[in-house]
Amino acid sequence: MLIAIPDLLSADQVARLRGIIDAAEWVDGNVTSGAQSALAKNNEQLPEGGAAHVQAGAMILDALAQSPLFVAAALPLKVFPPLFNRYAGGQAFGAHVDNAVRIQRGSDFRIRSDLSMTVFLEDPDAYDGGELRIEGQFGEQSVKLPAGHAMLYPSSSLHLVTPVTRGRRVASFFWIQSMVRDDGARRILFDLDQATQRLAGELGQGHAQVVELTGVYHNLLRKWADA
Repeated sequence: MLIAIPDLLSADQVARLRGIIDAAEWVDGNVTSGAQSALAKNNEQLPEGGAAHVQAGAMILDALAQSPLFVAAALPLKVFPPLFNRYAGGQAFGAHVDNAVRIQRGSDFRIRSDLSMTVFLEDPDAYDGGELRIEGQFGEQSVKLPAGHAMLYPSSSLHLVTPVTRGRRVASFFWIQSMVRDDGARRILFDLDQATQRLAGELGQGHAQVVELTGVYHNLLRKWADA
């Protein structure tokens, strides 16, 4: 499933984060590429492990922890430390599928990549091109969101970034290992959670129907979760 996460970062948070990463030194984006991606990828990336990467990544992780929509959609078990990339002057990332397992450089931290996430850090009016295109169940989706908004999508999806022909596209990207491996099961849980929350808003959290549906949700999560 594809889920947009609006306002993951506020305008002030985006400005502070950009102040950190824009002042840092960037490198060729293929430092994190697999064999397939290296043939398609042409961008710049913030080096892993540097002060700017660590500080900016912590801001993203804090925002994720405070986003009920992200937690409901991803059911995260592990989150790869966020990375940062930028595209300009015709740079693009051709069609590819993300690696099934991601290993953090210089550590034994690894995750199974169930979900991929892009957090947009540049307003769409500031650049031409740079759409994130994702092949989904109902065809290709083209995504270009306001700064601070994010898109969550299956890592198994074929996806690409179109050439940036004006300005600069800046984003954070990373992967999530979900407690629920199956995308279809996550979709059911997400839909049930959202419906239960809407009903709770109408009837109250303690209403018998809300309590019953909450029990169904947790019993399904107990059945399907790896954690």
